[in-house]
Amino acid sequence: MSEAKAVVESDAAGPPAPPPAEEEKPDLSHVWVVAAEIEVVPKVAKVADYRGSFKATEGQRIDALEVYCKGCRRPYDEVTGQDCSAKIDNRHLIGGDQSTRAKRKIPVPPKNARVVPGGRIERRGINAYVGGVSRPPR
Repeated sequence: MSEAKAVVESDAAGPPAPPPAEEEKPDLSHVWVVAAEIEVVPKVAKVADYRGSFKATEGQRIDALEVYCKGCRRPYDEVTGQDCSAKIDNRHLIGGDQSTRAKRKIPVPPKNARVVPGGRIERRGINAYVGGVSRPPR
């Protein structure tokens, strides 16, 4: 009878918990890009200007102007071996913490200025279209 109690008590605790799974660490490595200077013929320049990209010829030498991280925009020699600061916290790229930034100052009108209310502008419907809100006036 004591054996039956022992089995029941162990069943109440449930099966042993599995070992905790290893948490995947986020990838904090830099993504390196190269700012380059490539000499092209006028035809390729026209295509590159129109499409924003072009194909370089095989064996063409490309001069690297700068090597930097695509995320944190810091030069290669300054941050080699460090984690990418943009992947940790990118507030430095957006001008700091947005909740503590100073608000824009509203300009103060001159002393002798008067505020004159304007007419109502129709922004929706057929009147807006005909009135020139959605297209420039002629």
